[in-house]
Amino acid sequence: MRDDKERLLDILEAIEKIEKYSSIGHEAFVEDERTQVWIIHHLQVVGEASNHLSDDLTERHNDIPWADIVGLRNILVHQYFGIDLKQVWETAELDMPVLKARVKEMLSEIDDK
Repeated sequence: MRDDKERLLDILEAIEKIEKYSSIGHEAFVEDERTQVWIIHHLQVVGEASNHLSDDLTERHNDIPWADIVGLRNILVHQYFGIDLKQVWETAELDMPVLKARVKEMLSEIDDK
């Protein structure tokens, strides 16, 4: 079974992949279905990995909206005809950098133990 550190590394890797393709800009994102699918897939990975973090870790870092992250994953997976590309873009551009910084902090805490 994967532990919290491995799950956090999964989240970090997915965020870095999102950053790679969101760097092309909003207009290109809207026009390129492959980029949309790439970013949506990696947001799903973030949500799935977040869903499997230990209760201990998520409770210690309860300032992070874990339920919202998992909820977005569920929408992206199960309500694919209702995906709001504006929300996907805003999540990639605004929320992922903040989550990335927090995940790095959590990984440092784990490594310091």
